[in-house]
Parts: sequence; C-alpha cells; structure tokens
Amino acid sequence: MPEDPRHTDRPSVAHLSAPLDLRNGRRLPNRLMKSALSESLGAPDCGPSPELERLYRRWAQGGYGLVVTGNVMVDRRHRGEPGNVVIEDDRHIEGLKRWAAAFQGALPDASENAPENAPDSPAPADRTPLWMQINHPGRQANALVGKHRPVAPSAVAARVAGAVKPRELSDTGIREIIDRYATAAALARSAGFDGVQLHGAHGYLITQFLSPLSNRRTDAWGGDPERRRRFVLEVLRATRAATAPDFAIGIKLNSADFQRGGFSEEESQEVVGALVAEGIDLIEISGGSYEAPAMMGVMRPSTAAREAYFLEYAATVRKLAGDVPIAVTGGFRTVSAMDEAVAAGECDVIGLGRPTCVLPDAPRRILHAGAHSLPSANIRAGMRPLLGRVTNLRQLDGILDLSWHTDQLHRIGAGHHPDPARSVLRTATAMALRNGPTAFRAKRG
Repeated sequence: MPEDPRHTDRPSVAHLSAPLDLRNGRRLPNRLMKSALSESLGAPDCGPSPELERLYRRWAQGGYGLVVTGNVMVDRRHRGEPGNVVIEDDRHIEGLKRWAAAFQGALPDASENAPENAPDSPAPADRTPLWMQINHPGRQANALVGKHRPVAPSAVAARVAGAVKPRELSDTGIREIIDRYATAAALARSAGFDGVQLHGAHGYLITQFLSPLSNRRTDAWGGDPERRRRFVLEVLRATRAATAPDFAIGIKLNSADFQRGGFSEEESQEVVGALVAEGIDLIEISGGSYEAPAMMGVMRPSTAAREAYFLEYAATVRKLAGDVPIAVTGGFRTVSAMDEAVAAGECDVIGLGRPTCVLPDAPRRILHAGAHSLPSANIRAGMRPLLGRVTNLRQLDGILDLSWHTDQLHRIGAGHHPDPARSVLRTATAMALRNGPTAFRAKRG
C-alpha cells in the first residue's frame, strides 16, 4: 500500500505544486522555473547544436513549471561569449524547430550515449512551456568573439579587466537593435517556442540603458529615468507587435546594479510599474553586473535566513506588479524556504539555476520524491594564499564556479550524467580549451 504522507517527514510543497495562470492565457503547471544559464553549446555557425537539443530534452523530463533558455544573441557581431546561439534571420529556423521539438518530446534522442531509464516526457496537456531568453550584450560583448567593437548607450567602458571602450549608438543604431529583438522573438514563435524573456539584468544592453552610470545621453534615450527606460519599453512593444497575444514575453530585471550612483531600487520599481502597464507576462528579479556581481558576495543575515538574494526586493514590488507574476532566482536551496516564499506572497515563482546543472530533474525530486534541499557545489580556487597575491579571488571563484556548472551542461549535452565530483583543475583546463584567450573572463547567465 502507498505510504501515508501524514507519517513522513516530507516538506510541504502545496504552494510550489500549484499551477499559475499568466496574463496571456497560458498556464505554468507548477511554480518551479529553470532559469537561464549560459550553455555555450551553440554550433560554430551560431545555430543550435545536437548537444543543445539533448540538454533540453533532459530538462523537459525534469518536471519544471517553466524552462528559460540561456541567452540567445540578436547580433552575431556582438556576442557575450563563444558558443552563443544567434538569431538574426531565418537561416537557422530548422535548427530552432528541432531545438523546440526536442524539448517538447517530438524529437527523440537517437544518440547511443543517451542516459538510460530517463522518465517519459510529460503529456501534452501538462507540457512545460519553453521560453527563449534573447539578449544583446552591449558593452559587455566579447570583442575577440564578435570581431567588432562593442556598442552601448554611451562610450563608457565597463570597469572590469580587459573591457573595451564601446562605440556610442546612434538613434538609427538603437532602432535597428530594437528591430533585432522583434525579429528574434518572431522567429522563436515560428520555431515553436512558447515565449521569450528579455535579458534586462547583469549589465547587458537593456541594463546599460537603464543605468545613469552607463547611459549618459541627453537625447530621447537618456537624461532622466523616464527616458532611460524608453529602450526596454520599445523593445517590449516591438516584440509584442511581432508575435501574438498568447505568446509570452517576460523579462529578467535587475533590482539594482549595486553601484554608487547607478540604477537604484527606486528606479527599478518605476520600471516594474511601466512594464506591467505595457503588458509584460512575468518578471524575474535578479541583480548586479560584471562590475558588481551581486550573487557572489556574502549574504546579509536577513537574506541568509530566507536564502534568496533578492526576495526582500521582490516582496516590495509584489503589490506593484498586480497580476503579473514575480519570479526570484538565486540562493534558494531548501524546499521549505521555497514553499514559504510562495505561501507568503513574496514571489510567485522560484527560479532554479545552478542546481539544475547537477540535478536536471530537480522539480521531480522536490514535488514527487520528497527532497528537502538541493545541492550547492560552492566551487573555489585552490592555492589561495598564492593566488590572492596576483588576482581577485572573489572574481576568480565566481568564474570557476560558473564554468564548473557549464561543464556539467556540456556533459549532459554529450549524453552523459552530471559529475558532482568533477575537480576544479579539470574545469580550469576545460575553460582554457573551450574559450582560449577569453577563458577567464567573467560571464553571467
């Protein structure tokens, strides 16, 4: 006979397992979201690869309420890192269709290395939506990859090692980029994706327009908060016009950029209000940039108690957002903290990032297998006294941690299981082989 749940110590998942209806009429089957992670698995021609299909086939079997891809670039001249998928036109439409079909269970894995005993894909009625994150890196573009000088709202370089001073965009250039977002969204819809997420966090182009530190314009695109947020609103309007009412459009938005004189929580709240008025479907809260990586520091005691980095801010905009769901990503590890955050109305969706690299079926473990927590790898550099003399250990730890998790995604893409015991040395070697001179440059999902 089945075990009586009243006699187990399973944590409550009543709120995590509840479905969620979006403004566009679509439903998320539960409250657990696979947040965007930079996979670096694009083909050499910037199209999707079989490895990317295999990775998303595994996540499709994981029981998520929503899955968001890693950032897909809208301009091949300006890419964040090697291995980015790029959408500029329909040249990769068949590959994009295969990517979406693999996730939706319509394209089986023919690989001899496909993991055995993987669970069946969910039934169509319960199918997890797949959203494509679309992005332009602006001044954070890797010039060695794109072979072009980065562009930005103003000619202000990021304060990170190796940053290139960008070229200031003209009005025509700004409008051309807006059109690129719309084109990418339209092609994502044609390929079978259920929505897109605009990347408005972590110092990328949308964030650069929002911040007074990187946007020093005095024309229609800058000079005060209202004009600085015009770019993101125009991108949202253009993507909506290019798709359909039932096609979801979300955004990943910084709560702040955590720099003196930069994009503040007060301005972020104003942006939330404007996005809600324009019909955004979901807002994921994040924060920081290459210059100030908010998720790599020491948590305040109040933050540590509730685990999530941005939960306090999310709670302040919950009423402001009205019927638009708020997702929070970063720091959640225990199931009790996740369920309590949703129960308290502090957020509506729990975003899971790095844990999904090691446990691609994390939601199934949480919702059906009684898991109490998710693993945290906490990758750090060795030889700390020596390395601390020549480099910023906090930044190096962050780069190694992100790259270690990227290695896990590459293992899954190759048809293997994740390897939680993978050494830092092997990660550093793989980084150098994969990215060459750009290996130790910071990157964010």
